[in-house]
Amino acid sequence: MPATTTKAPYLSTTTLWVMAITTALVVGNLYYNQPLLVDISHTFNITSAKAGQVSVFTQIGYALGMFFIIPLADMFKRKQLMLIDFAFIVVSLILAGIAPNIHILLLASLLIGASSMIPQLLIPMAAHLANPAERGKKIAFVMSGLLIGILLSRTFSGIVAAHFGWRAMFYIAAGLMVIMWLLVYLLLPEVEPDYKGSYKNLMLSMVHLIRDEPRLRLAAMRGALCFACFSAFWSTLTFLLKQNFNMGSDVAGLFGLVGAFGALAVGAMGRLSDKMDPYHISTFTLILVIISFIVFALSGHNLTGLIIGVILMDMGVQATHISNQAIIFAANPDARNRVNTIYMVTYFIGGALGTFAATQLWYRYQWNGVCILGIVVSGIALTMHLVNRKKIQNKATIVHS
Repeated sequence: MPATTTKAPYLSTTTLWVMAITTALVVGNLYYNQPLLVDISHTFNITSAKAGQVSVFTQIGYALGMFFIIPLADMFKRKQLMLIDFAFIVVSLILAGIAPNIHILLLASLLIGASSMIPQLLIPMAAHLANPAERGKKIAFVMSGLLIGILLSRTFSGIVAAHFGWRAMFYIAAGLMVIMWLLVYLLLPEVEPDYKGSYKNLMLSMVHLIRDEPRLRLAAMRGALCFACFSAFWSTLTFLLKQNFNMGSDVAGLFGLVGAFGALAVGAMGRLSDKMDPYHISTFTLILVIISFIVFALSGHNLTGLIIGVILMDMGVQATHISNQAIIFAANPDARNRVNTIYMVTYFIGGALGTFAATQLWYRYQWNGVCILGIVVSGIALTMHLVNRKKIQNKATIVHS
């Protein structure tokens, strides 16, 4: 159906807050399970590696949902797409809560991930509605909601599980999604689609974007490697705390409060990305990720060291993410949802692989294996960033000469 040309709604303060709150609560669905993995392994009498697949399936589902659903936002009304999707989120969360065995829980986790992709509709929407001179700042505001949701969801689920059991968390999450449906329905503006072609051509156009945009390819790989490190840490922290400190899911969740300091970096990096070269910012933030895993390696029996490492890692990963999005959204204003699809699918594939590798390494080599994984992967990210940055600069010089 041909899209009609309408004036984009104004990005008011209310709209921005609705976007941030929705992003925070929906993205929490992806991370509630991480502090629950020990409890889940006990419930179903399975190994830590098998329980870790709950996080892996959630992240794979998220990547699938982004790949097949997010591009539709360039074809259909975004608010309408979100309202339909909320129904699938609620059903998936209830299925996880009633899961009688690990196989049903894994299926539910896949569906939770696939349906909880609304934040990746809202972030391009904020970029679309924002004044270009403030785009980085506005994206950062919504991203602050994303970061807070990621981190505090672990705190919340850890506390809920400690007092009411891990199943209760999924029921509570389903109730929150019903509330968010109402909030989006009443307060979020509608954005008309820009793309007029077929779904097949829409999907094929992403191949051309990948081929023709070296900045997008670099940002996607940089983001994927960083998120692999991030997921490796958070998916194994609960095992470390249980083994070395005899602490449960509630304490693992409280580490999310520590990581919330990373939200301070998001706002600052969003403002800086409007004024400075985001590639220079990424160099610094990638170094922070490497340092954080060195700190983790030295702090397997030291809570203070773990806290310092969490702050450094979350600042590095989330600030790199902001810089990446500032780059990709500025480059392709007419295809922001497809660009975001490419970036975020790659990003969460990295997260799924990081979780899988970390839980396997924990099973065999414990905390040292996880830390070595983080140092190696973040080192690869920095090397790739520096090498490809020079290639992109040289290519741009040739084109403009």
